[in-house]
Amino acid sequence: MNDKTTPATDSGTKDSGDIAALAKGGRTNFLGFLLRLLARLPFLFIGGRLYGAEALGRFASALVIVELVAMVCTIGEKRGLAQRLSDNDCDEDDRRGGIAAGVVCDGLLTALIAGSVIGLTLWLVPAPMFPSGIYTDWDRLIVLAIPALALTEILLAAQAYRYDIATTVRSRAVVEPWTISIMAGLLYFVIPDSGLSLAYLASIYAALLTAAIPFLRLYGLPQSWSPSFARMRDLTLRGLPLAGADTIEWGTRRLDIFILGLFASPAGVGVYYVAQQVASLPQKLKTSFEPILGPVITRKLKEKDYAAIARQVCQVGFWITAAQAGIALALGIPGEGIMGLVGPNFVGGTGALSFLLAAEVVAATAVVSEAALVYVARLRNLWISIGTIVLQGLLTVGVMLLANAYHVSDLYRAGGAALALMTALAVSSIVKAMLLARLLNEPINNWRWSLLYAVAVAGLVGFLITRLPEWAELSLGVPAILLSYGFVVWKKGFGPEDRVLFRKKLDTGEA
Repeated sequence: MNDKTTPATDSGTKDSGDIAALAKGGRTNFLGFLLRLLARLPFLFIGGRLYGAEALGRFASALVIVELVAMVCTIGEKRGLAQRLSDNDCDEDDRRGGIAAGVVCDGLLTALIAGSVIGLTLWLVPAPMFPSGIYTDWDRLIVLAIPALALTEILLAAQAYRYDIATTVRSRAVVEPWTISIMAGLLYFVIPDSGLSLAYLASIYAALLTAAIPFLRLYGLPQSWSPSFARMRDLTLRGLPLAGADTIEWGTRRLDIFILGLFASPAGVGVYYVAQQVASLPQKLKTSFEPILGPVITRKLKEKDYAAIARQVCQVGFWITAAQAGIALALGIPGEGIMGLVGPNFVGGTGALSFLLAAEVVAATAVVSEAALVYVARLRNLWISIGTIVLQGLLTVGVMLLANAYHVSDLYRAGGAALALMTALAVSSIVKAMLLARLLNEPINNWRWSLLYAVAVAGLVGFLITRLPEWAELSLGVPAILLSYGFVVWKKGFGPEDRVLFRKKLDTGEA
């Protein structure tokens, strides 16, 4: 059975430019994904081998609060900025220092004030960041990352509105991960008790600087702008549903660590954190398309072209699902070897890694559906997101209580937390896709049966690879699984529009 998409009809030809823009943005950010993969592994190796599981666990618990608060402080501008720029007709405002610069500065000032106030509060009361009670004065400085994280998200969203995805790649996939890896290694020999926190802080400000310089070149400083409390108040009220959805979507990837920290030892949390960091690598593929998908959708909403929105959501959804499934197989089948690279104490987290990788695959539909829902049904999308995180919390706590009753080890608790996350995200994907389909009056489905063939072939290759020595399993097995999977998907699942993803320029007839 071959379920390739058919060539675009007249109804689909008019948005081929948008599909090409999505493909270009996805290609650029996919390069960023590979670069981030190369940089993230040294950090996990340094953290596991030098600092140990307990230090990683304490660091992960602090990050949960810091990054959660930073997401709230963006006031929804990560995705809402595209609509504000579109509403102010900033597409035609290409002058440096014009209207667009003022619109962005409203969001930056609001985020800076919110991040500074909440950061100061957490510095004075650090207990939420360090539930174990073990921290140093240097560790408390991690609150300085809160305003920087919020500002960086808004600056990158502004660049993405002008289709500049390369800045996101440089900031998030090159500068940030390589800075934290290098600084973590150096600071271990200077201040080992707080090296992870200070390395993270250095990486966040390096990423902020990397995002700010291109922004100033493209937008410039606003020439006729002044701060306005009324505008900031309206921006905050308008952005709260978006901020809630963004925070909850992010929170589903951190709630498990928070709850696990209440029921398990810091070492157990550290093992889970490493598994989560490995599993989050394919998660970056979803964000590869988010910066460019938002501006494309907002422009189609102004034209009321709902069919085009549905096509774009399904197209991008398939790309993400196909890529994530392949990467999940490549990282999951040799999972013991990958976790073993961080340290022998981390091998027991392989079960949690498998569930977390599966969770990222099932979450793809929810992510692309939400990319449209945040503009056409903000409150309903928010309520579904709230329901998702509540379901995840209930399932995770239930698993922890069950683990207490049977006195199982922390490694089984970690696997249970990952299973709860996967279940909640699967429910969210189904509900959000159904809601978007009803609102657009168009089917929303990013699944194709050809993926089953690819999974079967890659699974067989992976089974054979696991019979090899560990060094060969990792060095040869991961590429072999990816190549076999990609070959089947290319032959059986990819049609003309899908292959735009791998072309730098459309043919004249397609364009």
